[in-house]
Amino acid sequence: MRLKQPFETSFGATHDRPCILVKLRYGDVEGWGEVVAGEGPWYSYEDIETAWHILTQFLVPSVIGKNVDSPDKFYALFSHVRGHNMAKAGLEEAFWDAYCKFLKQPLYKVIGGERDKIESGVSIGIKNTINALIKTVEKYVEEGYKRVKIKIKPGWDVEVVKKLRSEYPDLPLQVDANSAYTFSDASKLKELDKFNLLMLEQPLGYDDLVDHASLQEMLKTPICLDESIGSVDAARAAIALKSCRVINIKPGRVGGILASKRIHDLCLEAGIPVWIGGMLETGIGRAHNVALATLPNVKFPCDISASDRYYDEDLVEPPFTLKSDGVIAVPKKHGIGVDILEDRVRKFTVKSIKAKA
Repeated sequence: MRLKQPFETSFGATHDRPCILVKLRYGDVEGWGEVVAGEGPWYSYEDIETAWHILTQFLVPSVIGKNVDSPDKFYALFSHVRGHNMAKAGLEEAFWDAYCKFLKQPLYKVIGGERDKIESGVSIGIKNTINALIKTVEKYVEEGYKRVKIKIKPGWDVEVVKKLRSEYPDLPLQVDANSAYTFSDASKLKELDKFNLLMLEQPLGYDDLVDHASLQEMLKTPICLDESIGSVDAARAAIALKSCRVINIKPGRVGGILASKRIHDLCLEAGIPVWIGGMLETGIGRAHNVALATLPNVKFPCDISASDRYYDEDLVEPPFTLKSDGVIAVPKKHGIGVDILEDRVRKFTVKSIKAKA
């Protein structure tokens, strides 16, 4: 899927978004899920090729022809496979979609969602100049996005935030480092306290909890953990260590809807607010994220933008659109609530495999 504009983080720039779509039949209904692994092992050790391998050789053979009546029993069929959460999430999401259609209920209702609309934030990649960034922010603020997140890295951080904050003193603003810093950069990161940020996302190592705890003690700005929270156990450890004050939940990172819900519930009990992150999903993955964003402990605008933020042609009907007040309506139809444009899916497909019992 060609992005409308390149999306740059501290890892580099993405121009084309590879993804694996999973279509699953459950009784007389079909469900769809999306594997969000990228083209290389930067955000995660998983990439599009490892996810394809794990799905076709291990996960799909574990579930084909099995008779299960709930998502937790479905997930248990491949729980013996260690890691590879993105591959697992795409398969599990497809089951959830079909399962909810079987129940004749929308996904968000089945998982305990409480909203019929969600507040949408926008994530903006690194730009060539500060002026280019400010113009981009201006565009999205005018469109109505409730919150702006910008990517930072060493050399593109404090001065950028200072200039942006001077232009938008009251804008809900947060920054995301994608693990670009080390604890030796603590004094630099502490300078961000001056700018009244909503949060500083994943400043240190992608699997670190200890240094984040030490850094959080030094900062007024809440640390939000993303990459470090790969499981319910990791979330429990982060809470115990006080490594953060906010958690970003991405179903692809943690293994699917069931794990996302469990992390949400754990954080709710602990008084740690959460929000739902994005991975440049098509409308299929976006629909699953929208459902999760209706949960009661989601306290911040999420990285769930309108379909046309990233793609000229999305894969679902209706596409997700941003209303003038910065919200996206939650689909009410059964399952994930949108129809899949299979002709368009075939248009973009480069390879496929069909597995039958």
